[in-house]
Amino acid sequence: MKYAILISLVSFVFWSCSEERSANLPPASGLSGDMYLVMDSLQHKGPLGVAIDSVFSAEMEVINRTEPIFKLRWIDPRKLNFVLKQRRNLIFVFTLDRNSAGSNRIKAMFTKESLDKIRNDTSFFLTASKNRFAKNQEVMFLVGRTQDELLAKFKKNASKIVEHFNRTEQERLTKSLFKSGQLKGVSELIKKNFGVEFKIPFGYQLVQEDSTFLWARQINPRDDKDVFIAQKKYTSQDQLQLDSLIAFRNAICKKYLFGNPEKSQSYLVTELGIPYKLVQARQVSFNGMYAVEIRGLWRTNNLTMGGPFLSYSLVDEKQGMLYYIEGFVYSPDREQRELLRELETILHTFKAGGNEKPVN
Repeated sequence: MKYAILISLVSFVFWSCSEERSANLPPASGLSGDMYLVMDSLQHKGPLGVAIDSVFSAEMEVINRTEPIFKLRWIDPRKLNFVLKQRRNLIFVFTLDRNSAGSNRIKAMFTKESLDKIRNDTSFFLTASKNRFAKNQEVMFLVGRTQDELLAKFKKNASKIVEHFNRTEQERLTKSLFKSGQLKGVSELIKKNFGVEFKIPFGYQLVQEDSTFLWARQINPRDDKDVFIAQKKYTSQDQLQLDSLIAFRNAICKKYLFGNPEKSQSYLVTELGIPYKLVQARQVSFNGMYAVEIRGLWRTNNLTMGGPFLSYSLVDEKQGMLYYIEGFVYSPDREQRELLRELETILHTFKAGGNEKPVN
């Protein structure tokens, strides 16, 4: 069965929002990763609110510090004003078995036909819309006849809902990262040496390249963001096993990546010695290709630096080539969630001929 990353959103329109109207809206406010939850105060304190909070505030996998996957804030519907309506990510929640002032404020946003559908169609519990109150905004409604029904549906679809907002943030970042264009000449160089498409935003600098490796980075006063691509001949599916990929990564790092190029023992290694921060690997669909995603921590061999990394390993069977692409961060004094989200966005510009093998 083919793996689907994005949730299939119910196409049910209960408002009118034309392109002309969207053009006149104010820009959405807030930072990447901000999420605002609008629901009745008692429901927010109850099982439904606790479940939603726990999903969006879950700790990010394998980073140095404790950070949630989204920064979730609750809004009482009765206090939802013009400014709060302009937040970049909004989730409205209500069920028909609640008759509080807060729930009724959200319910009033629905037409009679919409409320009838919620009441009669047990499969309908979610709808999403862009540019509802502001440009570049994502609004989702989670609705149900009863709290228990909606809670069960949310738990069943929680990972897909989170992935929907992750993809939305990635789309926004793609626009902003490449607004000023790409690093000049690098896409052409990657196409020549690797036979793939891979975009590096303007503002990054090319550090090193040869026929099997390319590294670009952006160094700022508070952080160092790095991306690289490596390739080798594909000979067996065993090369996509986690141990093999870690060995390949370590070999790349030992040859090319150093905390201090003047110190030969400062090469990067994969951190495997922290039991509560183990390397995480999963099979994913990556731009239509089968891939292995790895999230973990890196450190220098001489223990002077460290941080999180994210990588994808993909195979182009037609070319007989295994590609390894990675983004890693060094930012000891700053939150790292959005830095990794930026690198993930860059990595997703990678496109090759592809292996269409499905992910189970």
